[in-house]
Amino acid sequence: MKVDKNIFLKKKILIYGLGKSGISSFKFLNNKSNVYLYDDFIKNINNSRLHKRFINLNEISSYQFEKIIISPGIDIKNCKLSKFLKKNFSKIYTDLDVFYSFYKNKSITITGTNGKSTTAKILHDVLLDQKYDVRLIGNIGNPALSEKQISKKTIFVIEASSYQLEYSKVFTSKYSLLLNISPDHIERHGNLKNYINAKFKLLKSQTNQSVALINKNDPLITKQIKRIKLNPKIIKVETLRNDSLLSRLNNKYFLSFGNRENLFFILMISKILRLKYENLIKTLNNFKGLKYRQQIIFENKNLIIINDSKSTSFASSENLLRGLKNVYWILGGIPKKGDKFKLSKNHCKKFKAYTFGNHHKDFKKCLSNKIILNNLNTLHDILHKIFVDIRKKKLIKNIILFSPAGASFDNFKNFEDRGQYFNNLIKKFINAN
Repeated sequence: MKVDKNIFLKKKILIYGLGKSGISSFKFLNNKSNVYLYDDFIKNINNSRLHKRFINLNEISSYQFEKIIISPGIDIKNCKLSKFLKKNFSKIYTDLDVFYSFYKNKSITITGTNGKSTTAKILHDVLLDQKYDVRLIGNIGNPALSEKQISKKTIFVIEASSYQLEYSKVFTSKYSLLLNISPDHIERHGNLKNYINAKFKLLKSQTNQSVALINKNDPLITKQIKRIKLNPKIIKVETLRNDSLLSRLNNKYFLSFGNRENLFFILMISKILRLKYENLIKTLNNFKGLKYRQQIIFENKNLIIINDSKSTSFASSENLLRGLKNVYWILGGIPKKGDKFKLSKNHCKKFKAYTFGNHHKDFKKCLSNKIILNNLNTLHDILHKIFVDIRKKKLIKNIILFSPAGASFDNFKNFEDRGQYFNNLIKKFINAN
């Protein structure tokens, strides 16, 4: 691509939002364009380079910006620049757009409601173990524009959220993986239709030289595929089958429904990329999982404790609950708008459920006809009750599952903070017993 055709070169650009992606966008574009910065929640910046480019709210309308790079967390319907952004909507882009404008490398972009980070990390590890120059970027926490020493052979594995895809305009990917869709982030997107459209924007951006892998068994994906016309080659991944490879896996991580679903996508993309089968098996058996995502933090002959703090919806928790019994399930946080619990009442006979926090009534409304829900004030109180109950019953194998099915922002900074708090409590209880 010729330099003078790049839409982000030698332009007057506003970067809105100074989180990880905003800062990386500034560092990348600062010597290429005339870049200014704004953030709703930052008034004073200690960094001198950033401070020089930071402008005040009342100054923004006086600048004739040609491009606006918006951070994923910003909702243009609910921010200080809402009117300005709506008026200049055609100028809004994302860091993924900037990334694609400068790098036309082979990329594999993963989206969906659940399993994005895990699938992206597995695929990254698979490619790395087979000696590819592969980078893991996007929503998983590594900004696309922070990568260095990129060559023509570099492959990007990208985790893309609905927030990132919603405002992207030029970004596209050689391969896309749409894992699943269930109601999520409705408070941001307004309704389920808009959320689905944001996810499918990834597939709509692809050309007829691209490939899209979709979940054959997902009803919302199946319904949407029938409604729209897409350019890429569509491959429907069967996620409910038994595969001969499963007999060669001795990794407990892939026993859950959700992680097995992720696995089938990995198998299909590995086949398309013609990766070495034996190396693939080795990588999968060595995969340890990501912190706070269906993570086994303690195990002995009588007890397994799983920290799934990342779960912020019923759909996420269901993927794990499907294959478990003798479960003490701990829920809490802020339930998602429009979320529904789909497991049957008969299936729930295997569980005891507990809630903490201020949203017990919301969880009870969703679960009352399927499972008895016990409410205690704190996580500590719940764990105390569970450990007392376990000592009384002495079942062969008990499972404590911390899978909150709600956002963490009521009591914690994020799901990592919540997950670490749970780990610290568990250490105290294990050491005391």
